[in-house]
Amino acid sequence: MPPTTPTAAAASETPPPPEPTAAPAAGAADASPTGYAAVFRVREFRWVFGAHLLSLLGLVVSEIALTVLVYDLTRSPLLSSLTFALGFLPYLLGGTLLAGLADRHPPRRVLVVCDLVCAGAVALMVLPATPVAGLLALRCAVAAVAPVFQGTRMATLADILGDGDLFVLGRSLLRIVSQSALLAGFGVGGVLLTVVPPRGAIALTAGTFLLSALLLRLGTARRPARAADRREGLGATWSLLRDRRIRALMLLFWVPPLFVVVPEALAAPYADELGVSTAALGLLMCAMPVGTIAGELLAGAVLRPATRSRLVAPLLLAGFLPFLLYALRPGPALAALALVLAGAAGAYTLGLDAWFVAAVPEERRGRAMTLMTAGMMTVQGVGMAGAGLVAEFVPVHLTVAGAGVLATVAVAALLAESRAAAGRKMRRG
Repeated sequence: MPPTTPTAAAASETPPPPEPTAAPAAGAADASPTGYAAVFRVREFRWVFGAHLLSLLGLVVSEIALTVLVYDLTRSPLLSSLTFALGFLPYLLGGTLLAGLADRHPPRRVLVVCDLVCAGAVALMVLPATPVAGLLALRCAVAAVAPVFQGTRMATLADILGDGDLFVLGRSLLRIVSQSALLAGFGVGGVLLTVVPPRGAIALTAGTFLLSALLLRLGTARRPARAADRREGLGATWSLLRDRRIRALMLLFWVPPLFVVVPEALAAPYADELGVSTAALGLLMCAMPVGTIAGELLAGAVLRPATRSRLVAPLLLAGFLPFLLYALRPGPALAALALVLAGAAGAYTLGLDAWFVAAVPEERRGRAMTLMTAGMMTVQGVGMAGAGLVAEFVPVHLTVAGAGVLATVAVAALLAESRAAAGRKMRRG
């Protein structure tokens, strides 16, 4: 489309049999820093990681190529931008209505079928007879299954790596790859489109989805469905959200991205407000992903799990303070530094991941992670649209600074609620 105990070095390089069976999870009780290298020593994770690279490449290239194709067919900037926006909007629908699939069916089957659905949708995009409306509908189909795929994969990581520090680091690696795609993926897609036409580039992405499905089918263990009752519907999703602790943690995943996207969404207007070059705009667009990657790598490689847990609240509260620098209308270099610092504070997610997987019952893990993923993507789309709306009436630099203030207040309230919910649960226990 973000298992087994590690074996001896020689055995770990042996390809897995066609029908592997689940073994005890590794790393469930890890309390000391293990480092990213330990995650790659788990053979099954390497197959998941490879599939993640392929499916991510397919998504990024197909987004660019489809946007160009729609514009070539219609010459409409609105439809071209709508094509890109449709990558966010169906997340809410797919994440709520389809979340139960992650627990009601064997996880390997869900992952493979999601990749095959994406490959089929992309293959239909290649057909010259497919109208523009059909292209947009197929784009929605890919986006609708994405949260199910990502939620199932996250839950499967807990099976592969255990719910201790290896899981946290595995999740971090998949996020780092996704952030890196923001820096390199669009450039690769742009270069590819200079060599092949848009439909040809889209056809190549169908192959990446098929290869991802093959890796997941051959490289991951066969596991049963998590939910005992396969008839569970939306009621099980609402029962998750009725849990005060889970609800607070879910909101801690959802609320920060709502505000994080504001400076990126307004980077072009801000560069225009300053009267700077397109090179400066590129600097503003790259700054936050660079900070995010650096922060995650540092936290994952250096900090102990207990330290990461203690830093969740400080990093969440401090992460939006650099936005306040925009109130001074800084130049591109200083604004980029503020965004790098804000991105680095995103390392709070490592500790928050550990809190979340510990709070969610195992039989609801796939559903919870699908819902969490869908919410994160949806609020980013809402945040981008909201930022643009506010900037119609308020100067861009004040819009970003105001987002920093609102985000800090909202995060402080959610941290207090999470702490209160955890204390209540401990008293009940």
